[in-house]
Amino acid sequence: MKSPNNIFAVLGDKASFYLDHVCEKIKKERLQIPSKDSLYNVFADSNRNPQVLRSLAQLYNHGNLGGTGYLSILPVDQGVEHSAVFSFYKNQDYFDPENIIKLAIEGGCNGVASTFGVLGLHARKYAHKIPFIVKINHNEMLTYPNKYDQTLYGKVQSAWDMGAVAVGATIYFGSPESDRQIKEIADAFEEAHNLGMATILWCYLRNDSFKKDEEDFHASADLTGQANHLGVTIQADIIKQKLPTNNFGFKEIGFGKYDDAMYEALSTNHPIDLTRLQVANCYMGKIGLINSGGSSNGDSDLQEAVITAVVNKRAGGSGLIMGRKTFQKPLKEGIELLNTIQSVYLQESITVA
Repeated sequence: MKSPNNIFAVLGDKASFYLDHVCEKIKKERLQIPSKDSLYNVFADSNRNPQVLRSLAQLYNHGNLGGTGYLSILPVDQGVEHSAVFSFYKNQDYFDPENIIKLAIEGGCNGVASTFGVLGLHARKYAHKIPFIVKINHNEMLTYPNKYDQTLYGKVQSAWDMGAVAVGATIYFGSPESDRQIKEIADAFEEAHNLGMATILWCYLRNDSFKKDEEDFHASADLTGQANHLGVTIQADIIKQKLPTNNFGFKEIGFGKYDDAMYEALSTNHPIDLTRLQVANCYMGKIGLINSGGSSNGDSDLQEAVITAVVNKRAGGSGLIMGRKTFQKPLKEGIELLNTIQSVYLQESITVA
């Protein structure tokens, strides 16, 4: 791993805002903070069988962040989720699935998350070299009009047979189809655990009513936090969530259970406090929260990625799952970006707020 970029220089005049903040609402002493002992501290008394613990250990102990309690995962299922042409036109190398796996290996990731097709095609060559996470459902982009549903694309057993250590899935909480998706994925996660695999849940929101008066609450801290809480309820071992951008979703939309006092008690509008609320909903950090990196925005990608990593780490999260900002660049640049965000988690001076 190359020497990391200077995080302070990347943050520039935003350094103090992100690095000096202290969370006063939900204090760090309440959290299970990621460490080399996290797996034992969290799962030693759980119902996860020894095979699941071994799979989690393979994931947490691999790559540049191995043994730290933090995760850097490369996810590339955009060929299905966003269409292959749109996802890969900036870098045609990634039409070839082997290059996806190579980027994860050379970038020092803990694991690579992708489709049955991508990982299955090269399983014999790479499944023993980097932990595989098979994404078992997707929103396909060819139905018109797009129905925004998650469809199972294969069997959990097939993921086990190709040597995967984990399965991943998405639930669109708040959507008309969410009841079915919750049942499907709860069953799939139970089967994965029985086979000895870990489980990662993309806890996304989807409902047109979550947009009100031109403000979008799909990434509000309270709604995403509740999605996280539903995710850990069906025994996801790791939660993937978008970084929160606002709060007061329940209040502004006017549904669910809310009280002005709960917002005052639990958070401020600082992004680290908002993300701390997401972590709290993952059983106070006992189930690791990994935030997604979002779309690629060219020259701003490096700073955006570093900010996301700093916010996640200081909030008490367990790492990043970043795809488009890395694979839509030349290989060398993608590796450098992965290494830079990994350096945030390796830098001891960046502490939990």
